[in-house]
Amino acid sequence: MPGNSNPRRNQPINLNHYATKKSVAESMLDVALFMSNATRLKAVLEQGPSSHYYTALVTLISISLLLQVVIGILLVVIARLNLNEVQNQWRLNQLNNAATTLVFITVVINVFITAFGAQKTGFLTARASRNPL
Repeated sequence: MPGNSNPRRNQPINLNHYATKKSVAESMLDVALFMSNATRLKAVLEQGPSSHYYTALVTLISISLLLQVVIGILLVVIARLNLNEVQNQWRLNQLNNAATTLVFITVVINVFITAFGAQKTGFLTARASRNPL
């Protein structure tokens, strides 16, 4: 219906506002992963050096935490720059590419953390404690 058109719908999208919301959402996910890795690091440190893959896990989790801090800093810088200003667009693209690459590396590292950090739980632990091999 032509008479009921929304004036906001006819306006072009504010790319800077869109990019800022995207960066904030990504930052929230980064904080959640950061907290998860901090908890994992605490658990590994509490288990001590006698646990399997102790050094590998401490190293991988530390690298992941460091990368997440760098990603967080990049996202803050990206959110503060105005995408609507043409002189910022190349720099924002480079920063976004760097952040995306670091996120990918962090995901791969976290896959290895999960693989090395797998623990026996529940039924398998009870069964293994009754029937040691």
